[in-house]
Amino acid sequence: MIKLSDIKICVVGLGYVGLPLARLFSTKFPTLGFDINAARVDALNHGHDATLEVEDSLLQDAIHNHGFRCTSSLDDIKDCNVYIVAVPTPVDDNNRPDLRPLVGASEVVGKVISRGDIVIYESTVYPGVTEEECLPVIERLTGFRLNSDYYAGYSPERINPGDKEHRVETIRKVTSGSTPEAADLIDAMYNSVLLNGTHKAPSIRVAEASKIIENSQRDVNIAFVNELAKIFNAMGIDTNDVLDAAASKWNFIRLRPGLVGGHCISVDPYYLIEKSQLYGVLPRVMSNARRLNNSMGAYVANQTIKQMNLKGVPVKDARILILGFTFKENCPDIRNTKVIDIYHTLHEYTPNITVLDPWVNPERARAEYGIEVVHQLPENKNHSFDAVILAVAHNEFSSVDVRALAPQPAVVYDVKGVLPRNIIDARL
Repeated sequence: MIKLSDIKICVVGLGYVGLPLARLFSTKFPTLGFDINAARVDALNHGHDATLEVEDSLLQDAIHNHGFRCTSSLDDIKDCNVYIVAVPTPVDDNNRPDLRPLVGASEVVGKVISRGDIVIYESTVYPGVTEEECLPVIERLTGFRLNSDYYAGYSPERINPGDKEHRVETIRKVTSGSTPEAADLIDAMYNSVLLNGTHKAPSIRVAEASKIIENSQRDVNIAFVNELAKIFNAMGIDTNDVLDAAASKWNFIRLRPGLVGGHCISVDPYYLIEKSQLYGVLPRVMSNARRLNNSMGAYVANQTIKQMNLKGVPVKDARILILGFTFKENCPDIRNTKVIDIYHTLHEYTPNITVLDPWVNPERARAEYGIEVVHQLPENKNHSFDAVILAVAHNEFSSVDVRALAPQPAVVYDVKGVLPRNIIDARL
């Protein structure tokens, strides 16, 4: 097995997870980044990360002072001996796990891996994917045998897009390996760059399971609060007032209702739901949580329509402004954003919907969702709307005079619960 001092790393997949990890490892080990997106590779080699997860100054420092570079060429990564796979694990239109990105990344590794090398997976999966789905791809291409010709590990990613406090170097990571020796080496490798150390799991399957339940737990907890919001809204009680009162107890878990989007919480539970059913277990709590959280975009839209009707504001052909389109505040990530559900529900009544979000790449929004997102309101148009929905609490929106955009009797609906109560008509 290779020694810690001889490690040369290739990170396969340079998105929200792979790039920050590769940049960090480059400060300690010779590191290359691999991605099949040539445009992405070119931008990174010029020192800019469009996801904004790695500041340009840090990326440029890695390039100029630590020799970090990115490539789309297999020839460039053949000399590496540790391959870390960090590609997306999406679901298909029926919410079933789509392992094609993982299979494709495993094929990349299978074309370049040598005897004695190590492959580590970071992508979120259900227990068993690494050993039952990914490694057989490598072995089919190479003829290698696990723990004889090569070794494997799993260290689940814990990246939170847009979070500048819990960054890859400051979080504690779970590690695992296919043999005790491999587990020790992988653990030492991660420990060498992490400020808060690691937790070494006893097996790859345990490490996989630990990751999948992290996001499933949050999904269930948020679903409970969203259900409370629906109940209390029907009763005419402010949900946030109830939560504030309940939070006065020392062991109450404080969460707020909201839209559950993104590539983690709104996707990962489906992997465990799918796998558990193969073992004859019907995961009712997780399944119901997914259904409830997926309903919240339409719920917000219908609550806005209800408020418009109560105030005598015509819904048909109404002018509506949606503030925010990303799945969370202060980041450009639009993957699985549930704001699109608000848009589609309202679009059944009016085509006059403006979506304002300074963080979003309009071309990407147009390509992925078929809608127009603007960075600012046109100067030559009337900025008086029949309804304004604050969907995402970007910092830029804190200075917006929402009531000036929606003068009475227009409706203001606050999804995030951050606007002054005296200017809103309802909040989630």
